[in-house]
Amino acid sequence: MTPDGDWIVKPEEIKKLDAYFKRMFNPAMVVKARPRKDDSAEVYAGDEFLGVVFRDDEDGDLSYNFSMAILDVDL
Repeated sequence: MTPDGDWIVKPEEIKKLDAYFKRMFNPAMVVKARPRKDDSAEVYAGDEFLGVVFRDDEDGDLSYNFSMAILDVDL
């Protein structure tokens, strides 16, 4: 856990998330550690940034939340 109370996404979790996104959505998807933050990971489709995955260990139930913004100009 970070000093701010956020959960740290560990390298082994990033590998598992990467495999999950490749298997469930597209083999071109990649999950990467964030350059200056360790409470989440970034998700890309090739070189295109898609969103952020946050680790949630609320009440001992571990889950991951994927957040993706869709801009109006992209529709």
